Amino acid sequence: MSGQVVSLDKPFERIGVKQVAGRIGAEVSGVRLSGSLDRETFAEIERALLRHKVIFVRDQDHLDNAEHEAFGALFGKVVAHPTVPAPKDTRILELNSQGGGGRADSWHTDVTFVQAFPKVSVLRAITVPAFGGDTVWANSVAAYEQLSPALKQLAEQLWAIHTNDYDYAATRDDFEAERLKHHENVFVSKVFEAEHPVVHVHPQTGERSLLLGHFIKKLIGLPTADSIRIFDILQNRSVRLENTVRWRWKANDVAIWDNRSTQHYAINDYGDAKRLMRRVTIEGDAAVSITGERSRTRRRPEAVNDDGLRAAIAAS
Repeated sequence: MSGQVVSLDKPFERIGVKQVAGRIGAEVSGVRLSGSLDRETFAEIERALLRHKVIFVRDQDHLDNAEHEAFGALFGKVVAHPTVPAPKDTRILELNSQGGGGRADSWHTDVTFVQAFPKVSVLRAITVPAFGGDTVWANSVAAYEQLSPALKQLAEQLWAIHTNDYDYAATRDDFEAERLKHHENVFVSKVFEAEHPVVHVHPQTGERSLLLGHFIKKLIGLPTADSIRIFDILQNRSVRLENTVRWRWKANDVAIWDNRSTQHYAINDYGDAKRLMRRVTIEGDAAVSITGERSRTRRRPEAVNDDGLRAAIAAS
């Protein structure tokens, strides 16, 4: 369905869909996720995703890495993270709380430091702590729609620089040396920068959505102080509690989110307990502004293919 505006109002006949929060999120039942799903069932899953922005499926204990990737491939091309090495023979991003880089506890949209950032992510819970470790998603479309006319007009004119080389330590309330080391040696082993419109048009629904999060370095054309203030205003509107859904994980849960219309935050409140998640990421397109301008690359390493990046990281 990519590339065309779709209707989100049709009833669901092959899956159960139960809304779990007022503006975002639904639990899907009656389906066993796999790469061999029939076209009609997958179309309903995708439609539920576009309508609710993030969907949750319990009890998917049959999934292994290969079948996880095969299901993700129904949405499009599965891609590895640009800098974090994947487990052997996969393109999966492993998020291990005991590995230095597995606690994504700040608001972000995935990998917006590249021009064509991911369109969909599929996250599978392997090991969850006895308490804590929830993830929260925010609806970026609802955030835009709730802006005043004056703020909408301002936001629609703005572009931002996104980078993976952001000031990590400045975002931390709890400074951890191991996590800083992972950020410096792995996450920014290759530096990317991209320019995106602050308001972009969703390619499948036609909705306007705010494109923000912690990868933003600066709003283009504004003094630093003004950039910080305006970003804070828009970001704070985006993550209001009314725009969010919070998911309490169980092992073998799967969350699927539309990365073009959400931000998310993994709550770091479980101490030294192990939390292990695996994510499959689907290649997206450049964002498009309301005037039709596309996102632009500012900086990228020469070797940007998955195998080349993996080799460069292993040698560093």
